[in-house]
Amino acid sequence: MAKYLVIVESPAKVKTIKKFLGSNYEVAASNGHVRDLPKSQLGIDVEHDYEPKYITIRGKGDILAKLRKEVKKAEKIYLATDPDREGEAISWHLYHALKLENKKTYRITFNEITKNAVKESLKNAREINMDLVDAQQARRCLDRMVGYRISPLLWAKVKRGLSAGRVQSVALRMICDREEEIDAFIPEEYWTLAASFTIKGEKKPLVAKYYGEGDKKAVISSKEELDAVKASLEGVTYQVKEVKKGERIKKAPLPFTTSTLQQEASKVLNFSTQKTMRLAQQLYEGVEIKGEGTIGLITYLRTDSTRVSEEAERMAKEYIDEVYGTEYAGEGTDRKTGQKIQDAHEAIRPTRISLTPSVVKAELPRDLFRLYQLIWKRFTASRMQPAKYHTVSVKIGGGSHIFTVAASQLYFDGFMSVYTQEEEQEAEDRITVDLDKDTPLTHAGFEEKQHFTQPPAHFTEASLVRALEEQGIGRPSTYAPTITTILARRYVIKENKNLYVTELGEVVNNMMKEAFPTIVDVNFTANLEALLDGVEEGGINWKTVVSNFYPDLDEAVKAAEKELSEVEIADEESDEECENCGRRMVIKYGPHGKFLACPGFPECRNTKPYFEKIGVACPKCGKDIVIKKTKKGRRYYGCIDNPECDFMVWQKPSGVKCEKCGSVMLEKGNKLVCSNEQCGHIMVKEPAKA
Repeated sequence: MAKYLVIVESPAKVKTIKKFLGSNYEVAASNGHVRDLPKSQLGIDVEHDYEPKYITIRGKGDILAKLRKEVKKAEKIYLATDPDREGEAISWHLYHALKLENKKTYRITFNEITKNAVKESLKNAREINMDLVDAQQARRCLDRMVGYRISPLLWAKVKRGLSAGRVQSVALRMICDREEEIDAFIPEEYWTLAASFTIKGEKKPLVAKYYGEGDKKAVISSKEELDAVKASLEGVTYQVKEVKKGERIKKAPLPFTTSTLQQEASKVLNFSTQKTMRLAQQLYEGVEIKGEGTIGLITYLRTDSTRVSEEAERMAKEYIDEVYGTEYAGEGTDRKTGQKIQDAHEAIRPTRISLTPSVVKAELPRDLFRLYQLIWKRFTASRMQPAKYHTVSVKIGGGSHIFTVAASQLYFDGFMSVYTQEEEQEAEDRITVDLDKDTPLTHAGFEEKQHFTQPPAHFTEASLVRALEEQGIGRPSTYAPTITTILARRYVIKENKNLYVTELGEVVNNMMKEAFPTIVDVNFTANLEALLDGVEEGGINWKTVVSNFYPDLDEAVKAAEKELSEVEIADEESDEECENCGRRMVIKYGPHGKFLACPGFPECRNTKPYFEKIGVACPKCGKDIVIKKTKKGRRYYGCIDNPECDFMVWQKPSGVKCEKCGSVMLEKGNKLVCSNEQCGHIMVKEPAKA
């Protein structure tokens, strides 16, 4: 009979770990959390030292009953939940739910599900780390307070079952702020000028870019400026002024953290953050490999550390020496940063580098294989030498003007023999001729191009994760759920990878900014994360964090409740008549925004789409321009007579026509910009009359 019981989180791990430990061990799963705050109430006693009230999660009674039977039979119990705050908290909840106070109970953690790692963890069994547990309790209580106190207000204000969240509200604000930047952005014109030169004996011309006059770099802002530069270059002699030769290296990338894995999988594989984490979980928990049985292919997937164990370093060096040659083996790269890193963890890496993508390909479904291949290549590359390039930069003089050309040629591929990122895959510039100051040049002509500066890019899932990490908001385990929530609530929609705010998202964000400016403040949220790290390190009492946070929240909620009660939330009447009963239809708010409904409900159930007029006539047919939405909920402006009239724009049209070309002017911040891109005329918007 088994003497020892090992409790893990996921049933997927049970079989793998049982195989490693043998007949003396029984392995059982808790299926994640077993206790939590109740759903029906706040669940935190704010009158008595903010004590949380934990109850057994509905549906977990049977699991706990089975675990209690196993506990009775066992001499020792090992709690082997995930190696992070959440995992530590699950172990602590299991300790209390299973009444293990009088049992020999130990906490064990492993960063990878391999035989060595699991057996080593048993040798290093320890007590539950209450600092980690308290950090998780603090986060859970803060999130619950925000969710349970603010969500009812949103519901009352917007008349729908919405929700607010501590991290999701900040993420939504960041997306809204970016959309405002894009809407207010006014493109600026600039021109580039390139000169082509022929060199005797060379078929391909040498193309150099205009730099400026003397050592001063110039920006050509208009066609007139460009023509003036070209005029001053008429009849000049061109000569090579300077040739600099050198070398540059491109360092090997760092191995993946949770954030960088989500970003790269989004860019390269087009995976959502949620999909990346789901697949990574499978790779971590174990996959059936022919001849090997079920084995975990990667290390723990929730980490912000780039550290790699000595054993993994040695394994990588031996593999690279053997497969690529000793000149390819590097020292490995490491990140130095001021921010707090959970360095008990390692970077995300393969558990065995010898399990190459080609070895496991036949055993893995396509997407699982593609993610594993990405992780394997990135880790292997991170342990290799930098790529090395020969560089040459040339300055060509023409009168007082300077043109430049720079090129690089790869002569040692290093880590790039295994892994190249998207932006590194551009074609190499080369200068095939050996230039010096005496090389005669014949000017063969100019190439000029007009450009416009581009607005900031819309957030994608990848760039939002990056921004959240850079701002210190959330932690590795929170990025994917945060993005999933704001998409599920329809605050944000995804189109061609880009994230766009919906009308609903704008309403919620504006209300949060007005009533709870602190909650949606990026710096405040980042400071709160730093305090949670302080709890984890044992320097701050978790209840101090919660007790400092709640009174301000409570005050803000009460103030908002008072102000909201003064707002009359009556249905707004429209000028549309119900075709069925003749009543004046009212504007209602549904899951996808506003719609028109007959006030005679339930006798008359007539509804129809609501189009909000903006008071501007369509430039094509003269009928009203209204606010419309795409199928996914992104706002645009179109003619009410669609499909007969196809006028549509993303920016709000004004009633003003362009002085230069007569096109409709679009509102961008405090300016009006011509909708005709060829014209590009800009006017200052007149302030609204009081």
